[in-house]
Amino acid sequence: MGIHQAYLQQVKLNINGIVQGVGFRPFVYQLATKSNLVGTVLNNDQGVCIHLQGLNTDINQVVHKLRVSPPPLARIDSLNVMEEQIDSKLSSFSIISSSNTNSSNADNDSNQGAIVSISADKSTCVDCLTEIFDPNDRHYQYPFTNCTNCGPRYSIVKQLPYDRHLTSMASFTMCDECQQAYNDPMNRRYHAQPVSCPQCGPRLSYSSITYGVKSEAVHDQAAILKEAVEALNQGQILAIKGLGGFHIICDATNDAAVATLRQRKQRPAKPFAIMAANIVQARQLVVGSNMEWRVLDSAEKPITLMTKNSNTGNLLSSLIAPDIDKLGIFLAYTPLHHLLLKAFNKPLVATSANISGLPIITKSSDILAKLGHVIDGIVDHNRPIINACDDSVVQLINNQIQVIRLARGYAPLSIPLPNKLKQAVLGVGAQQKNTQCFAFNQNAFISPHIGDLNNLETNQLFQDTINTFNRLYRFEAEQIITDKHPDYACSQWANTQKTTPVSSVQHHHAHILSVLAVNNYQEPVLGFSFDGTGLGDDDALWGSECLIADGTQFKNVGHFSSFKLIGGEQAIKQPVRILLALLFEHYTLKQIQALPISAIQKMTLQTITNLHRMWLGNIACIECRSVGRVFDAVAVALNLIETNEFESQAGMLIEAQANRWSTEILDNTVLQLADSQPSASTPVWDTSKLLKHIIELNIDVNGIKIEQICFEFTNSISLVITDVAAEYPDYALVFSGGVFQNKLLLTLCHQRLNHRNILPSKLVPINDAGISLGQLWYAFLRQNT
Repeated sequence: MGIHQAYLQQVKLNINGIVQGVGFRPFVYQLATKSNLVGTVLNNDQGVCIHLQGLNTDINQVVHKLRVSPPPLARIDSLNVMEEQIDSKLSSFSIISSSNTNSSNADNDSNQGAIVSISADKSTCVDCLTEIFDPNDRHYQYPFTNCTNCGPRYSIVKQLPYDRHLTSMASFTMCDECQQAYNDPMNRRYHAQPVSCPQCGPRLSYSSITYGVKSEAVHDQAAILKEAVEALNQGQILAIKGLGGFHIICDATNDAAVATLRQRKQRPAKPFAIMAANIVQARQLVVGSNMEWRVLDSAEKPITLMTKNSNTGNLLSSLIAPDIDKLGIFLAYTPLHHLLLKAFNKPLVATSANISGLPIITKSSDILAKLGHVIDGIVDHNRPIINACDDSVVQLINNQIQVIRLARGYAPLSIPLPNKLKQAVLGVGAQQKNTQCFAFNQNAFISPHIGDLNNLETNQLFQDTINTFNRLYRFEAEQIITDKHPDYACSQWANTQKTTPVSSVQHHHAHILSVLAVNNYQEPVLGFSFDGTGLGDDDALWGSECLIADGTQFKNVGHFSSFKLIGGEQAIKQPVRILLALLFEHYTLKQIQALPISAIQKMTLQTITNLHRMWLGNIACIECRSVGRVFDAVAVALNLIETNEFESQAGMLIEAQANRWSTEILDNTVLQLADSQPSASTPVWDTSKLLKHIIELNIDVNGIKIEQICFEFTNSISLVITDVAAEYPDYALVFSGGVFQNKLLLTLCHQRLNHRNILPSKLVPINDAGISLGQLWYAFLRQNT
């Protein structure tokens, strides 16, 4: 006998992570039976519990395989092995019914509910897609085909554990063939909760809409696709039900259809996303790196921002993303999408079905009530959407994914914590791009994108999301963390929870903390928190913060100079007011009125005089030092915008112009953000002088082009960041805040600082959607220090 003697052993494994709804139990079954082990495996609200009996060498091999190569959609956060007494009654390996008790884990705390991570919805896998287009398969052209490796999860679950009777599939009784596949551990549809076929599953319906009135529904499945394609070819606009909500779709090659959609939806300029059938079709529209193509075609199928192909203008309507060099593109991710795009044979505009600023719509009755004037038809189905979930939006910067909207495919996003929390914590996020973070024991869960809390509907979704996670995880917050801004709707909600202690974290500190959290980094960092707005500790609006920060405190070591938002929030909608506030510092009213700036030329002298009077008297003005608002002012100065039609419009247009300027000389800039207080302990960079210089360059006749000014402006910000980083060489670096969604800016920063340790944001958005995780990390470190 060798040194490692084989002997009979029995062990119990408790596994936590994304382990339900991803084929984990049949995977374990197949491993165990192939290794001649007996025992059981079951789902419970703590994850997966496994009993294994056999030779210890075989058991060790199975445990090793689970650790290093779990199922493709699974993620193991913890795997605990405990030796047990031999059970002589075990004679085979079996999968037993799910348990919703906590008996499988004796180490429960009072604040612990279900800790299994809910899998996000996943796109149709290759195997299912093959069946959908195989005339000899029983799933041929069935728009709800799925298996363990794909299909809906979060959007259909009502409560845990993730079993069919606890989902929106409960009312669909499986036929014999589906039941047989569902019960067979060797079948890829084993316990795939949404499993169904044309005989027993959900079905489509189609109704045309005339003047907001819905026609009698068509239920013949073949006729539905035919009618939908015919309507699209006629330039009509349809609503189509996806996984987490409806899309509004139209022919992306038809100028008239896109123009009609813009007019009906009152969306004059904001880019539309494009849905392509496959990679082949997408390559005709955009160019990208190998990593961008991999992300685009991943199981998550996010909307990916990619560079337009030189031929895009000949293949798509120019109205889809006007004046922007990028295209938000995603691939068909449900069987229905695949079937429709195969029949239509052209890319589609596919935008979220909502009224601007409101949550995505999940019910056809709401589509008719709210968007009946927008659409000409509805492709619906009878599988209810339990949890709304919009499409995720991402981009790739230096081959690292940057999430702009955390939703379908990625959310809920679970993040394991290094230690147990003593109290359950709820981070309620920020006013814009709201998400929530629920945390207990060693688990944090970031909700899908909720949106801007500026209306009743989004505030209702905020409450509904809390209710959903309370229900799924039996979660009850023992501590709430919110933003310091007292007027944020989420802050006001937190303060109504009278029995739960509430703490607050400064907005830009929370931005930095979100990146620390996802990297489990607990040392001080040098963080750059650049965004549109966020209340500072001095009651001014910050947004250009250079911070030495750790988990509980920060020190500001630099920022841009302050300027006034004349009329408060009105200046964000009319950014010419921001430009004027910066120009008032250097020019007379007569000089300003003579500037060749379209937004100023359209103002009367009296209006400019009134705004100047408000500026001088500090009437209805808010002090601001936000980089995002400086982008607005520059865009107005260069005649790129007059008003903000959508958020980040100025930044996107400036970046598009800058990308047209080709130069390899990054340090010979014609623009410079000079330190206006070089002797001060905290450097302050003078934005008004920068704007003055831009105005002078733009009106000078020295061959300076707008694209060069846009590049130099972006470059000047990266130079400031590089200079600050050089002052603090021993710190890891963090970039967070919505301004760093500017791909050019972040790329320049990475190029100059590639010798430094830059912490990645991973799947956590660096815009305000990451704030809730930063709030949680603040609470976590206070509880664990």
